[in-house]
Order: sequence, then structure tokens, then C-alpha cells
Amino acid sequence: MKLLSITVPCYNSQDYMKHCIDSLLVGGNEVEIIIVDDGSTDSTGEIADQYQTEYPEIVRVIHKKNGGHGSAVNAGIENATGLFFKVVDSDDWVKEIAYRKILMTLADFAGGNVRLDMLISNFVYNKVEEKRHKVMRYTHNLPVDQVFTWKDIKKFRKGKYLLMHSVIFRTKLLRECGLKLPEHTFYVDNLYVFEPLPFVTNMYYLDVNFYYYFIGRQDQSVHEDVMISRIDQQLRVNRMMVDFFAENYGMIASSKKRFSYMFNYLEIITTVSSILLIYSGTEENLEKKNELWKYIKERNFLLYLRLRYGILGNYVYLPGKGGRTITVGGYKLFQKLYNFN
Repeated sequence: MKLLSITVPCYNSQDYMKHCIDSLLVGGNEVEIIIVDDGSTDSTGEIADQYQTEYPEIVRVIHKKNGGHGSAVNAGIENATGLFFKVVDSDDWVKEIAYRKILMTLADFAGGNVRLDMLISNFVYNKVEEKRHKVMRYTHNLPVDQVFTWKDIKKFRKGKYLLMHSVIFRTKLLRECGLKLPEHTFYVDNLYVFEPLPFVTNMYYLDVNFYYYFIGRQDQSVHEDVMISRIDQQLRVNRMMVDFFAENYGMIASSKKRFSYMFNYLEIITTVSSILLIYSGTEENLEKKNELWKYIKERNFLLYLRLRYGILGNYVYLPGKGGRTITVGGYKLFQKLYNFN
């Protein structure tokens, strides 16, 4: 069994995937790199096969018909042989020094008596137009270099959460919790770092800048105009998060701090959906916003009340055209102050 399985979802990634894979090969034989060629129409599949030929003990390639990012992650989880599991997107990469420290830490847990469910590290926003990079650290939220549970975490401020880039899960946990990401849908990374959490007990945080998240392509899914054009996929993920929270309300609520964290994460996703629908300015999308909130109300009335009458819920429900203008203006200001996409 390998120590760590790293899945690299690839779709028409020929122009940048080598940088990603080369950064992962540093892990050597302790690591299994699963390159998932998700129905690419360029040279992605051939490049992947070349790596498998050159590094047969490290690299495995899965060729499949196109199913989207979630489908590629699912394939990785199904085929992983590593004790732990990580997703690295094909246009991103990892830092060698941090990588080696993470592998040493995982090896200690693999041979120890404590079962680790989730390892957390920092990630870096690598924006193409900016010389300075923004590091997402969790030193104010999580104990450093020690095992901890939900009761030990501190409150996360609005807009700061654990993302796919910052987590490594125990592989068996992902399988046992039944995680299955939807196909042909963007933004499934929100489900990936949401649905496993009720099954997570022991965590460990390393304050190292491990994952470098590239932002710069105009067709990237986090680009604002692209998000609006794909709003139905954002709404699909949002509703699935609502469904999961409603169906597992009791289990989530068994830990007060876990409940608070997961509720706040669902709140920010719902706020993003609502603001994008308002920002688009179309009557159709304003109606979709109303439908989203109606859906939440029908799924779990208590959850609806908490979301609707919280600070962010009131903010996206300011009345009339003037209220919508204030909402969008505030969003733009917040975006500028906190430098987020």
C-alpha cells in the first residue's frame, strides 16, 4: 500500500500538466500519482501515458469518457491504493519542502496508534497578474503541529474556510462516508470539503505552504463572468449542500463547533449564489434566487430561518432595486478589500 494517493484530474491539460506532475514526482515511491484523463481531445492522454511508461511504480493513468471534475475525482477515490488521498488540479503544483514534511507527517501517523482523518496545510493563491502571492493560513483557527478534534478549533471568520487545496483525507473515510461527486458539474470541490466532515474526528495542521493554486485563465471556473454563465451548476451544488445538511442535521449538530463551521460554510455558498444571481441583473436569475431560498425553506425550515435572518441572509434580501444595488456594491467593496475571486 502506498502512503499517499494523489489524483490529478486532466481535461485538455497539455499546456500545463507537466509542471504539476513534475512537482508531484518528488514524493517518490511513497506516492501514487493517478492521472485521470477525462476524455481529453488534445495530447493530454499521450503525455499521461509517457509519465506512466517512465515512472511505472509511481504513475497510473486512467482514461475515461468526459464526466467533469467530479467524475475524475470519483475515479481517483475508487482506484486509490494509498492510505491517504489528495486532489491536485492539473494547472496547480506543490512546493517540495512542504511536500516532504507532509509525507513525513503522514508516515508517522501510518505507523502510529492515532488514526488521522484529515491533514490540513496552507495553500497559496498564485495570481498571474500579481507579483505577491496570497497565502491562506489557519494559525488563528487551528492548533499547529498536534492532533486535535472539533472542540479544539476556533471560529473561522466569514469567507475563510478549508478548501480542497488545503486538505488530505484518509482514503477509507472518503469511501465509507459515501462521497460521490456529481458529473458534468463545476464547483463540486465545495461538496468534497463539506460532506466528509461529520465523519472526521482527528485532525492535524501543518503550517506549511504546500499547494499553489493558479488563477489567471479567462475560462477558469472561478472567473466571475464564467460563474454567472454556469450559475445553474453553482445552484445544483448549493442545493446538494442544503440536502446533505438537512438530511444529516442531527449528526452535524452533535458537535457544536462542527455545526457552526458547516453552517457558516453553507451560508457563504448560499450568499455567493444569491449575489451572483442579483449581479447578473436578469429577471430570470432574480426568480432563481427566490426559488433557491424557497427550496431551503421546504427542505428544513429551521435551517432556512438561520440562513435567511442572519447577517448575510438579510444582506442579500435588501428590498427593491435600490437594495440590490447596495448588495452588489457591498460585494464589490468586499471583493476589493479581501482580494478574492
